[in-house]
Amino acid sequence: MRIAVDIDSTLHHYWVQFAAAAKRRFGVDLPYDQQLTWHVSQLRPEQVKACVRETHSEEQVLAAEPYEGAVETIREWHDAGHFILVTSHRAVECEGATTRWLEKIGMPYDLLHCSYDKVTHCVEHKIDWLIDDSPENLLRALEAGIAGATITHPWNLDVCETEPVVCAENWHGLRAAMAPHLAPANRRLGDHPARAGGVA
Repeated sequence: MRIAVDIDSTLHHYWVQFAAAAKRRFGVDLPYDQQLTWHVSQLRPEQVKACVRETHSEEQVLAAEPYEGAVETIREWHDAGHFILVTSHRAVECEGATTRWLEKIGMPYDLLHCSYDKVTHCVEHKIDWLIDDSPENLLRALEAGIAGATITHPWNLDVCETEPVVCAENWHGLRAAMAPHLAPANRRLGDHPARAGGVA
């Protein structure tokens, strides 16, 4: 299988960093459990961009702590022969710090891509599965014939309830939920799970 894995809110708890930046810079509280949509309505677009730039600085990128079980799960998939594309909605300039973070946490991968159009990049690389917290990216992936999976957050619960996406509360649960889909005999080489009806 060819698996694309997002970083922020997928490999680590990005909301803690983003909310801290919003509070520090603009005095705005962003409770995690109240963020029920993908868009941050409490901040103006320029303020959102400022918080993203701050949280994607090298210092904050390197300070991120991966979710429990994330690195171990990706390593298991990689060791089993699955292709791992790490893809993030980050500026190209963030690739250096992101590479160093991946080395720091010891997570194996085959390719890293930072851009603002990850689904197009996934299509170009014939990705079978996209693991991402963004409901918009998950829906676009499904439309492109790419199966979707996610760690659940308040902002993507609707997608989990209404779309054929594999969802789990943590990486231990996601590893178990993905296991049947990643089994060697689950599909022929080149098949896309979403097209073959292989999504739970």
